[in-house]
Amino acid sequence: MLDEPKQRKQRPETESDREQIIHAAIEEIRPNLQRDGGDCQLVEIAGSKIIVKLTGACVFCKLSNFTLERIQAQLVERLGEFVRLIPIAGATKARH
Repeated sequence: MLDEPKQRKQRPETESDREQIIHAAIEEIRPNLQRDGGDCQLVEIAGSKIIVKLTGACVFCKLSNFTLERIQAQLVERLGEFVRLIPIAGATKARH
């Protein structure tokens, strides 16, 4: 017997809906990272590029790539479109 195909998520109707989905996906994983001394924060959304900042224990964690892949997969699934998650490590330099 064949399984019914999984329903694809519909693309968000507005940019605001899209941003809310992205924020929610990242916020969902943050408590797990914070429990282990790390964090992941949304920095910028630039089209299909989603830039996040890893801090604390996440900066040096050997599993951070796995964590980023998991977040990216959640975003692709929820948004119904390909997005690329781009990490920046630690605090950014202050501009003078």
